[in-house]
Amino acid sequence: MIFIPERMAPLRARRLGIDTHHEPTLYLRADSPVCRSEGFESLSRILATSTDDKHIIASLNIITSDLLKEDEVGFSEAAWLRFGIETDAPIWLSHPKPVQSMSHVRAKVFGHHLKPEAFQEIIHDIVEGRYSEVQLAAFITACGDDKLDDDEITSLTQAMVDSGSRIDWQLPIVLDKHCVGGLPGNRTTPIVISILTACGLTVPKTSSRAITSPAGTADTMETLTQVSLSLDEMRDVVGRVGGCLAWGGSVKLSPADDLLIQVERALDIDSEGQLIASVLSKKIAAGATHVLIDIPVGPTAKVRSQEAADKLSRSFLSVAERLGLHLRILCTDGRQPVGRGIGPALEARDLLSVLQNHPDAPEDLKQRAVCLAAAMLEMVQPLKPGEGKTLALKMLESGAAWNKFMAICSAQGGLKTPPLAPYRYALIAHHQGLVVEIDNRQLAKIAKLAGAPADPAAGVEIHVKLGDRVEESMPLLTIHAESAGELNYAVDFLQEHPHIIRIHACNPIEDNVE
Repeated sequence: MIFIPERMAPLRARRLGIDTHHEPTLYLRADSPVCRSEGFESLSRILATSTDDKHIIASLNIITSDLLKEDEVGFSEAAWLRFGIETDAPIWLSHPKPVQSMSHVRAKVFGHHLKPEAFQEIIHDIVEGRYSEVQLAAFITACGDDKLDDDEITSLTQAMVDSGSRIDWQLPIVLDKHCVGGLPGNRTTPIVISILTACGLTVPKTSSRAITSPAGTADTMETLTQVSLSLDEMRDVVGRVGGCLAWGGSVKLSPADDLLIQVERALDIDSEGQLIASVLSKKIAAGATHVLIDIPVGPTAKVRSQEAADKLSRSFLSVAERLGLHLRILCTDGRQPVGRGIGPALEARDLLSVLQNHPDAPEDLKQRAVCLAAAMLEMVQPLKPGEGKTLALKMLESGAAWNKFMAICSAQGGLKTPPLAPYRYALIAHHQGLVVEIDNRQLAKIAKLAGAPADPAAGVEIHVKLGDRVEESMPLLTIHAESAGELNYAVDFLQEHPHIIRIHACNPIEDNVE
């Protein structure tokens, strides 16, 4: 029961239709009696309570116009949808209790080691909506830059698992995979899951949306089918076809992670400790028993050296062992993008061409997916080294994987055709030569400036690979956008960074592309 002070008069709820992203926000007039009596200030954290004891903690904005009446409280879209009330419903406002777990965040800021109970309290308060985005940013920053040791990562992972639902499939083997990211176009997951389920294995795949990349697996799959499945829908799909390709946020398996990801995306931060906790909490909550982690390594990938990959691998394996998860690490080539497309719809077209065995399908995407599927098959089946690849190729080239992918999409709501972008710009080579370097990070930046992943058809289509010989006027990449303005943003950035694709010229004097 929430205590409502008698002196406080109720206000009438009003939906303002203001998009504050994921931050619940309330609005009061500066001359509102409640605003004056409670001493509310702009950006205060306030507790809103309804007659049936529903409550929400939100940030307050003060307005000085006639947008609201004195007896009204305005709700942003995030606050309105989370609260679930009707227009003009009576609302009481008060100061929430102080967030005690912030003391742990402050301790971490100053370098102290946190115990499991501290992470449990922090994550509980985050899920309950007690943290503002500023406080979430403080927690993310405090845990960044390798500030968490393996004990703390384990504690954080367990707290995140405990914060949401957890599935038990009642099976001895449930497979899952994850790529740590940083490699544009690396959309192997739908192909791998199709191969594995075609082999009769259970793979309830929940994927995230993009954090700092132009597309996550959920973003790409959303151009092909429905990915926002409820927990019951996910169980039904997996029960019928052996696997799914769902958005993890819709099934609330690790709700704290979803809230943290929203702020990580805004900060463009994806720290090692929180990366491990994010990945493993989702896998454990989804009921996985065996997980493969793909770590692309390259000078412009997220993990830039083998030394860094080895360090990350050790932490992954250490935390997984403590939590009873069978884990295998595969370090892969991260020197250049995979496939041709970078962005949701463009990546969807690549994976469809591989699954359908088109003769012009990107061979690197096919071989990478087969390699990952083979490693996962050899984790759980009595196969000799190399036999996993033979089996994976058989499932793919026979059409069995494509049939399984269609079955998964059908069970999730039907297979759609990915959209096409109406605006395009091609970068051409100004001289002949060999492709010697491709900058993954800058390509990802261009795709995001073009609108990806919010605009599903936006992104970059790359036409060359390392070692390719190019001729003068040959197209190197094409930017796709859904609006002329975003195309211009991306083109402006491209022109300011002429060495995204570096060509070693036949004439030594010329060694770049503009």
